[in-house]
Amino acid sequence: MKYVKVIWHHDFDDEPVSYFHEVGDDNYETRRVQVYRDGHREWADENHETATAGLAEIPIAPVDEITSQPEFDAAEITRDEFETEWSRAQ
Repeated sequence: MKYVKVIWHHDFDDEPVSYFHEVGDDNYETRRVQVYRDGHREWADENHETATAGLAEIPIAPVDEITSQPEFDAAEITRDEFETEWSRAQ
């Protein structure tokens, strides 16, 4: 597994400002946390999703490809960092 944090720079009030992804060896998400500007979090895994948070149906792009888009900053993070966000979202 690898863990990725993506920050999305935008002005939309109803869209997430950051994403935390747990990604399998096949580059598909296994868990996701979305953090919104107001601080609330939504999460998804293979057994749970919400109207706005679900696992991606395509593989997650490499960090350098995500960061090449000016509105995104992405970095690999530790499992502990991901688990902290996962716990907060639960």
